[in-house]
Amino acid sequence: MSADATTSTSAAQTEALAATLAQRLTAGDVVLVSGELGAGKTTFVRGACRALGVRGPVTSPTFTIARRYEDGRAPISHLDLFRLAGGGLDAEEPELLDDEIGRDRIAFVEWPEAGGALPAGVRVVAHVRLEHLGGDRRLVRIEP
Repeated sequence: MSADATTSTSAAQTEALAATLAQRLTAGDVVLVSGELGAGKTTFVRGACRALGVRGPVTSPTFTIARRYEDGRAPISHLDLFRLAGGGLDAEEPELLDDEIGRDRIAFVEWPEAGGALPAGVRVVAHVRLEHLGGDRRLVRIEP
């Protein structure tokens, strides 16, 4: 898979891009989602979750670190590692992600760079990078 870059002009368009990626996700897949504050990371994850069948609210897990969605075609974990910046997973309990990233679920990890190394054997299938372009415009890069 090559890197795809698209300019999104709305939250709905960002969600649609995520829905396209979600079509090929299966349990055990991990998607890393990077971008500055307000770049649209949670909007992207929301679009993927909707495409995977999640019906309830999809919100940022910034203060809880992880949210689970069990009503889609596969269980989903949505992680936000922003609060781990500086200390990484090593500063927390390393097994923090054991139940959130596994063969039985799809995981979306916001701020992966803040969390340090992911557990061994994690199957990262895409790295999504979102960048502000001004106003409602975002550059969305989906890299293998």
